[in-house]
Amino acid sequence: HSVSEFILVGFSTFPPHLLPIFFLLFMLMYLFTLLGNLLIMVTVRSERGLHTPMYLFLCTLSISEILYTLAITPRLLADLLSTQRTIAFGACASQMFFSFTFGFTHSFLLTVMGYDRYVAICHPLRYSVFMSPRACICLVAWSWAGGSVIGLVVATAIFHLTFCGPNEIHHFLCHVPPLLKLACGTDVPVVALGVGLVCITVLLGCFLLILLSYTLIGAAILKIPSAEGRHKAFSTCASHLIVVIVHYGFASIIYLKPKSLHSQESNTLMAITYTVLTPFLSPIIFSLRNKELKTSMKKTFLSKLYPSGI
Repeated sequence: HSVSEFILVGFSTFPPHLLPIFFLLFMLMYLFTLLGNLLIMVTVRSERGLHTPMYLFLCTLSISEILYTLAITPRLLADLLSTQRTIAFGACASQMFFSFTFGFTHSFLLTVMGYDRYVAICHPLRYSVFMSPRACICLVAWSWAGGSVIGLVVATAIFHLTFCGPNEIHHFLCHVPPLLKLACGTDVPVVALGVGLVCITVLLGCFLLILLSYTLIGAAILKIPSAEGRHKAFSTCASHLIVVIVHYGFASIIYLKPKSLHSQESNTLMAITYTVLTPFLSPIIFSLRNKELKTSMKKTFLSKLYPSGI
C-alpha cells in the first residue's frame, strides 16, 4: 500500500475555540454511557429477580454498547485536543472492524429482544420452552457471531482496496464512504455496492423483524380485556421500543439524508448523533422506562451505601 497512515479531518473545519467545548461535552457523555451501562450490568447480576432472559439480553446489550463506544470515543476525544490527527493503516482497519462488529451485534440483540417480548406476550405459557437458558445463550452467541462476520467482511473488503493518496479522511473515524473516496482501482464501485448491500440488507432485515414482532405484540395487547392488563403488557416493551426508534431513527438520518446536506460540518454532527448520542441515551431510556430495573437499581445501590438500614 502506498498509504501507510490516514489523517482524520472530521473536526478540522470547526472553529478551534469550539473543540475544547466539544471535548468536555463528549467526555461527560462517554463517562455517563460507561457508568449507565455498568450500573445496569451490576444491578442485573446482583438482583436474583432480574435473572430472566429479558435482563440477560439487556446486560449483553450494555456490553456491546460499552465496546462500541470504546472502539470510537477515546480516539475521537484524543483528536479533539490534538493537532496531529493521524491514524495508522492497521489502526484504521481495526477501528472499522470493531465499530461494525459491535454496531451490528447491537442491532441483532435489539432484534432478539423484540422476539423475546413477542414470545412473552403472545405465547406466555410456552415462554420457558422458547426462552430456555440454552436458547438464550444460542441467540446471544449468534448475535455476536453475526456482528463479527459483518465486521470482518466490511473491514476486509475496504482494506483490500488500494489507497494511492491523498490520505485525508473527511470524518472523525475510519468510516466506509470517506475511505471509498480515497481508494483507487477499477474494483472500488463493486466493493462499494457489495458493502452497501450487505449493511442495508442486514439492518433492514433486523428492523423488519422487530416491526413484525411489534405488529404481533400490538394485536395481542389489543385483545387483553382490561386497561390495566394492556398497560402492564405494553410497559414491558416500552423501553425497548424507544431504544429501537432512537437507534434506527439516527441511523436513517445518516444514511438517508439528502445529498444537498453533504457538507463536512453536517456529516460530522450527524455522525456524532449516532456514535455518541445513541449510546448515551440507551441506558437512560432503559433505566427510566423500566420500573422493575429502576426499583432494583435503588435497592442494590442503597443497600451498598446503607447496609444496616436496608
